[in-house]
Amino acid sequence: MSDESKTPRKRKTAAAKPRGEVADPSASSLYVQSVEKAMKVLTAFDGSKRQLSLSEISSLTGFDTSATQRFTYTLAALGYLLKDPDSRKYELSPRLLDFTYHYLTSNDLVSRATPYLQQLGSETEEATNLTVLDNTDIVFVLRIVSRNVFNAHVITGSRLPAYCTAPGLAILATLADGEIDDILARTNLVPHTPSTVYQPRKIKDRIAQIRRQGYAHTEDEYFVSDISTAAAITNAHGRGIGAVNIAVARSRWQADRDEKRFADLVISTASAISARRRVD
Repeated sequence: MSDESKTPRKRKTAAAKPRGEVADPSASSLYVQSVEKAMKVLTAFDGSKRQLSLSEISSLTGFDTSATQRFTYTLAALGYLLKDPDSRKYELSPRLLDFTYHYLTSNDLVSRATPYLQQLGSETEEATNLTVLDNTDIVFVLRIVSRNVFNAHVITGSRLPAYCTAPGLAILATLADGEIDDILARTNLVPHTPSTVYQPRKIKDRIAQIRRQGYAHTEDEYFVSDISTAAAITNAHGRGIGAVNIAVARSRWQADRDEKRFADLVISTASAISARRRVD
């Protein structure tokens, strides 16, 4: 018997994807489509309406009526949806907040950042936030508000685009140029206000500036009259894993007094929370 015949044959695998191209996870034998469908039902409740009828859920998910009935029944039985007995419409259950609670109490970054954000909020009397990058958006995972809070509608779990928010730009500035290009290519770049910088070349120019100065600063770019200063929290390799920002209403802002002061504060706070940088 030849040496070749003694060697176990390797199972054929799919051709490798070109570098930079992401494989489709749903093509894997490990992927459970029923879980995806259940999540699609839950995410149909996007906050635009408190309650949804079966037909509305079916329309939003693209499922037929029979499948929609099975998924809503199961999710209601598990306690994640509530059904109004009169209108027969569904709404999200408070049980979903269990996931938020478990995330916040088990997340190392949130635990480390909490005392620093509390101190920052006490010192400035402004809203201070911890955000993380999720795909093309930032998500608020910790928010310390004050009596001077500008936008009370932004709460833990709120999601904003990274390209026009100070925390998002601060995190983007820590990533490789190719990764930034990919994120911008997948983002719906639109002017949310007359002040929004949404052109890719201009976004990349300001990212270069953020890298030089160590912090990001935006004014009126997503919410009019909202001014935000942020610095990235990095891991041991210098990659942004979150950002600290201070948000101030324009009526309370004095540029010659506040920008440098707040920039120094978010830089020092982010540095204190960041992991010690490794020397490769």
